[in-house]
Amino acid sequence: MASTSTKIGHGLAKVLGIKLHYRNETGSERITRGESVFSVASADTFVEEEPTSLEWLQSITPSGHDIAHYFIRLFPFLQWITRYNSQWLIGDLVAGITVGAVVVPQSMAYAKLANLAPEFGLYSSFMGVLIYWFFATSKDITIGPVAVLSTVTGNVVTSASKKLGPGVPADIIASSLAIIAGSIVCFLGLARLGWLVEFISLTSIAAFMTGSALNIAVGQVPAMMGITGFSTRDATYKVVIHILKHLGRSNLNAAIGLTALTMLYLIRFVCNTLAKRYPNRKKTFFFISTLRTAFVILLYVLISYLVNRHHRKKPKFSVLGKVPRGFKHARVPHITTDIIKAFASELPSTVIVLLIEHISISKSFGRVNNYTIDPSQELVAIGVTNLLGPFLGAYPATGSFSRTAIKSKAGVRTPFGGVITAIVVLLAIYALPAMFFYIPNAALSAVIIHAVGDLITPPNTVYQFWRISPLEVPIFFAGVLVTVFSSIENGIYTTICVSFALFVFRAFKARGRFVGRVKVHSVVGDHLLDQEESKEGRTPKASKGIPDDPDSNSRNIFLPVDHHDGSNPTIEVEDPYPGIFIYRFSEGFNYPNANHYLDYLVHVIFEKTRRTNPATYGKLGDRPWNNPGPRRGKEADPIDHRPTLKAIILDFSSVNNVDVTSIQNLIDVRNQLDRYAAPDTVDWHFANINNRWTKRALAAAGFGYYTPESDVDSGLERWKPIFSVAELGGTSSAAAAAEAHQNKAQRRAAAQAEGKTVNDDIEEGPDSSEDADSLNKPSSHPKAYGTIGGGKSQKIAIVQGLNRPLFHIDITAAMESALANAQRKTH
Repeated sequence: MASTSTKIGHGLAKVLGIKLHYRNETGSERITRGESVFSVASADTFVEEEPTSLEWLQSITPSGHDIAHYFIRLFPFLQWITRYNSQWLIGDLVAGITVGAVVVPQSMAYAKLANLAPEFGLYSSFMGVLIYWFFATSKDITIGPVAVLSTVTGNVVTSASKKLGPGVPADIIASSLAIIAGSIVCFLGLARLGWLVEFISLTSIAAFMTGSALNIAVGQVPAMMGITGFSTRDATYKVVIHILKHLGRSNLNAAIGLTALTMLYLIRFVCNTLAKRYPNRKKTFFFISTLRTAFVILLYVLISYLVNRHHRKKPKFSVLGKVPRGFKHARVPHITTDIIKAFASELPSTVIVLLIEHISISKSFGRVNNYTIDPSQELVAIGVTNLLGPFLGAYPATGSFSRTAIKSKAGVRTPFGGVITAIVVLLAIYALPAMFFYIPNAALSAVIIHAVGDLITPPNTVYQFWRISPLEVPIFFAGVLVTVFSSIENGIYTTICVSFALFVFRAFKARGRFVGRVKVHSVVGDHLLDQEESKEGRTPKASKGIPDDPDSNSRNIFLPVDHHDGSNPTIEVEDPYPGIFIYRFSEGFNYPNANHYLDYLVHVIFEKTRRTNPATYGKLGDRPWNNPGPRRGKEADPIDHRPTLKAIILDFSSVNNVDVTSIQNLIDVRNQLDRYAAPDTVDWHFANINNRWTKRALAAAGFGYYTPESDVDSGLERWKPIFSVAELGGTSSAAAAAEAHQNKAQRRAAAQAEGKTVNDDIEEGPDSSEDADSLNKPSSHPKAYGTIGGGKSQKIAIVQGLNRPLFHIDITAAMESALANAQRKTH
C-alpha cells in the first residue's frame, strides 16, 4: 500500500505531466515479449535500488561525530603531544637548533628582498615556527620568510607604495598583505578545499621555482658585487644587461660577496665528498655542511668588525646596519581599504605562491619520511601563521625548501622542533643585534644566491619530464622564459593557465577505442600452462593444492582493434559477432567530450555495417541531403556483405559520473541508430559501471533493459536475459574447496612421511576433496542456475539487479548477453 506522501507525489507528477517511469522495466508488472525472470531455488532475487536525493543529502550532511572530528582535526598536536618522550625531545632539540642557526641569517637576507628592514625577517621567522606546530600535519616543514615569496612581497610593496605615496610605511603594506592573503588561505583550509592545489601541476611548480630562482639570483648580483645605479626589480634580462654594462663599478663588496659565495659552495662540496668517502661519519659532515651559512656569516662579521670598528658611520663596505633589540614593531595591524586596493591585483599571485611552496614541499617530505599530510589542514596552518604574525611585525611567510630539508636530515621527530627554533630566533632578537650591525650586505646576497641555486630544476629532471610527457616540457620552458623576460607573477599565471588548457584539451578530445576479444594463456619459463601438463599426471594448480580447472590456464581479454595501446599488432583481435561492437571510453563521459566520443562511435558503425532495411527510402526525394545515394544511372550495389547493427557494448570502467548533456547525446545516438537498424532496435549493453548515480542516470534515459521490436513477430524469438551470479561462500564455496584440497594434500604428505597407507576414497564430510573436485566436473544439471561448476547445489546470488539486465558486471558478461540475443536480429 502506497504511503500518503507517495500518492501526493504521484498526483503532482500527473498534474505536471511528469513521467515517473520512462519505460517499463524487465521484471516490472508488465512483461511485453516473454522476457524471462531469473528464478531458481538456490538463488535469491535481487533488485538493485536506485540512489535517492535524500540519500545523497544524508551522505553530505555531517553528523555530530563528524563535527566533533572536524574540530579535533584542527589541532593535530593533540594526537601525539600526550605521548611525547625524551627520545623525541633529543631529536627535536638537535634539529631545532640546527635550523635556528640557518634561519637567523637567511631571514634577515630575505627581508631585504621584501624591501623591509632586517628585523622584520626575524619577526616572521619567530612567528612562523612558533605557531605552525599547533596546526601541523608535517614534522619537517619550517615556516618563515622564503626567497620567492619575499621577492613577490617586495614587488607588491614597491607598486603599492607608488600608489599610496610616502605616507604609508612599507611594513604596514607587507603586514596588510600577510593578513589578507592569510585570511584567504585560512578560509580555504577551514572549508577543506585543499584539493584545489592539485590543479597546479608539477611542471608549473618546477617552472615557477626555476624562473623565480633565476630572477632572485640575478637580482642579488649587483648587491654582491657592489654595483649600483639601476633597479634590480626590473625583468631578469634587463638586470643582466645592466650588470654587464656597469660591471666596472664593482668595489670592495665584490671581494666579500664572491669569496663568501665560493666558500659556501666549497664547504658543501668538501662535506659531500667526505661523506661519500667516510660513510660512518656522514652525520658529522652533514651538520658541518648545514652550519656553513652560520659559519660564513660569523667569519665575515669578524672581518667586518675588524675593518669597520673605527668607521661605523662610514664603513669600508656595505653592512647591514642597526637592528633594534626586541619586538619594536609589535602592534595591531593597520589595514585600510586604500591599502587593500593598492595590492589587490597582486593578491592572487601572493596566495598562489603561499600554496605552491608550502603544499609541494610538505607533500614531498611526507612521502620521503613515510607519512601523509592533510593539505587542507596545512592551509589552515599557514593561514593562521600569516594572520597572527603581523601582530609582531611579520610579513608573508610560507614553507621553506632549504630549511625543511635541513630539518628533515637533522632528524626532527615531531613538529615541536619548531618551538626550539623559535627559542633560538628569540635569543637572536634579544642577544645578537649588536653583532648584526657588522654583517656585510654582500655576504647576505651570497647567502641568498646560494640558497636559491637549489631551486633551479636540473637538466636531468627536465629530460625526465620529456620522457614522461613531452607536451609539458614546452609549458616548463614557457614559464621560465616568461619569468625571465617579464615577472614572477606573469610566469605563475602562464604555467597554470597553459597546464589547465592542456588538461581541458585532453578532456575534450578524449577518444574511445573499439575493442575485441583475444584468448591468452599464462606462460612459465618456456612452456604454456595448458593441458599438456595434465598428461604428465599433474597440473600447476593441483600441485599447489588448488582445484584443477580446464579453463583456468586461459582467459579472454579485450584489446583495442587498432592496437594503439601498444599491444602486439600481429595478434588478431576477434570481433565478438558481426554487428556487435564493444566500445571503451578512455576517460570520463561528460559534456566536454560526449560529442567527440559518440561521433567516432557512429562513424565507425556506419562504416562497418549496412542499413537493416535498404528499402527505407522508397523514392529519391525521401533520401536525406547528406545521404543522396548513387549517382543517376548507377544502381546501388545489390550485394552488401556488411552485417547489420545488432548491439553495442559500452565499457564504463573509466567513467565515474555522467551529466545531462552526455546522457542526452547518448539518447540522440540511440534514436539515430534505431532508425538505422529499423525494423530492429539496437541493444545497448553497459559493462563495469562503478557508480550508482550513473546507473540511475542511464536508467532514467531508458537504458539498462530490453526494448521490444514492435514490428517483429513476438513468437519467433524470445529475448534471453543473461545474469552474473556468485557464490555466497561458506563450506561449499570454491575457496573452502581449495582449502580442503590443500589440507588433504598436507595430510597425505604427513601420512606418507610416517609410512602409513593413504586412502583417497575416504569421505571427509563437507571439506572433502570429493566436493573440491566436484567443482570442476561437468555439470550433470544442464539447466541448473543453482549449480556452479559441478553437480552439488550451492547457495548463489545475483551480482547485479534483475531490474537492469543490460547492466553487466564486466565485458564478458555483456558480450555473452549480446551474443545470446544476436540471432533475433535481422542478418
